[in-house]
Amino acid sequence: MDTTTLEVRTGDSFVCADLTKQIDGWLSGRGDGLCNVFVPHATAGVALFELGAGSEADIEETVSRLLPRDDRWSHRHGSSGHGADHVLPLLVASAVTLPVIAGRLAVGTWQSVVLVDANTDNAVRTVRLSFLA
Repeated sequence: MDTTTLEVRTGDSFVCADLTKQIDGWLSGRGDGLCNVFVPHATAGVALFELGAGSEADIEETVSRLLPRDDRWSHRHGSSGHGADHVLPLLVASAVTLPVIAGRLAVGTWQSVVLVDANTDNAVRTVRLSFLA
């Protein structure tokens, strides 16, 4: 198994960061297999969905509606409403495993591998990529 990490700067606002090109670049020349994309954070996740055409705003609005950033959460350290960030992995998984064919992700035309991060307390995220031929 081959593995590497990406560092993703997410800043201080809700982010849907497209990882697809970085992943494809790392996979180039590796042949056929499986690629696991893992986010080793308790407050972020990775998903496969279409970006653009308003998708990011829809995702942010949905997450905000389902997980409001207020004082209802028992988990209270960090910024106001930070407990909601710890519930996000129930909706957006920490990992996704995808097929690789001829050194490229075998995803649909409009699908992107996306880091979803609503946590404004952490401006930098690590994403681990693993390839199994």
